[in-house]
Amino acid sequence: MKPLPTPPLLLITDRTQAAGGLLAAVTACVSAGCRWVSLREKDLPIPEQAALLRSLRPLLAGVGGTLTVHGDSALASLCDGVHLPDGADIVALRAALGPDVLIGASCHDRAGVMAAAGAGADYATLSPIFPTASKPGYGPALGPSVLSGLSLPTLALGGVDADNLAACIAAGAAGVAVMGGPMRDPSCVQSLLAATPGRKAGI
Repeated sequence: MKPLPTPPLLLITDRTQAAGGLLAAVTACVSAGCRWVSLREKDLPIPEQAALLRSLRPLLAGVGGTLTVHGDSALASLCDGVHLPDGADIVALRAALGPDVLIGASCHDRAGVMAAAGAGADYATLSPIFPTASKPGYGPALGPSVLSGLSLPTLALGGVDADNLAACIAAGAAGVAVMGGPMRDPSCVQSLLAATPGRKAGI
């Protein structure tokens, strides 16, 4: 199992919410200390996603960061890993990509996290922990207690902000995943990092 990037704060992109455009928003988040970004623009054609990954790769590489992609494993060669939807075939992807590629899975209950662990994922996101403005009505919210005692490093996702992040870590989250907040206002990354464990020196 590959270790999580440090600090374990995963920024998931959403260009529809990005202040000043996707690249500008991600650049600002990286400047604020984010070191793990996953491109999640699955509605775009594969060539357009590939172009975005090529644009983002040097940005993350320049700070020793990690770039992953949500969805299509065909894009894995352009980044450091793949984040799969709930129910995807993790075993087959691991066999195809090998042990050095970071593989994550979206989960929505504890059973899903257990299944991802057994299939060879490196981490999971578990959502929604809190009600979220990015996906109103998506739920029900699971609450931080669902993060306790999990067998796979798990990131809290859904409505996580600087005010409730500490409760997620205290409950057992290995880190957090965020999308809408930093996309709209990249400056919030600093307050999120302040409450995130494993913060790199100098960030």
